[in-house]
Amino acid sequence: MATAELNGAAIKDFDSFHAECKAAFGFPDTYGNTIDAWIDCLSYVRDEDGMTKFHLKPNEVLDIVIKDSAAMKAAVPDLLEEITFCVGGINERYEDYGEKPALKLTLR
Repeated sequence: MATAELNGAAIKDFDSFHAECKAAFGFPDTYGNTIDAWIDCLSYVRDEDGMTKFHLKPNEVLDIVIKDSAAMKAAVPDLLEEITFCVGGINERYEDYGEKPALKLTLR
């Protein structure tokens, strides 16, 4: 299983979240540093379009691991809830196209 690790202790606000994500997922330089851009990029992990450094096979899953998630939750309490919701929405989009969910969120 492919894995992208985020350092929850380094995530203090939305800017640091997007910086962590850009590095962990290999988002392009044109990444917009918004939740909408985050959703857009992770909606294409099975395509060869350069939105992430990952190119998953049809049934492969990308495990998004947030280390020290308690620190992130303490610093930006709404963010963890928002990205959990977004991962669910992205997976629903994959299912709408007849594919298996592509993302898993692991909190450590």
